[in-house]
Amino acid sequence: MSDASYDSNNIFGKILRGEIPCHRVYEDDDTLAFMDVMPQAPGHVLVVPKAPSRNLLDADPTVLSKLMPVVQKLARAAKDAFEADGITIIQLNEPAAGQTVFHLHFHIIPRHEGQPLKAHSGKMEDGEILATNAEKIIGELGN
Repeated sequence: MSDASYDSNNIFGKILRGEIPCHRVYEDDDTLAFMDVMPQAPGHVLVVPKAPSRNLLDADPTVLSKLMPVVQKLARAAKDAFEADGITIIQLNEPAAGQTVFHLHFHIIPRHEGQPLKAHSGKMEDGEILATNAEKIIGELGN
């Protein structure tokens, strides 16, 4: 278990409640996937459970059992949509590991040989680019 409790006012909680917009890629009863506004590569997607979970350490195993197939599905779609050579999956737990948003989330990042990840700099990507990239992934999901 983590040292702190879940705070529903985190940015992903606000996105889940519709208080902050996002470029949605996938949604079901338990999960939401949307474009990272500060992508480290084109097609960088975030997958979050709708259930309140600070991170992997305190998540209910039932939540994880519903989340992981969606992570896999989105990883396949992002790889195909961006003709990537591979996929990086990142999941951080607690500040010492680099977690800055305290709602469980997985980063799915399409990767190409020889292209390093961009820094998570704080500079937001243009919304039109995010929308276009979301459509590419949605197209691979068959929606």
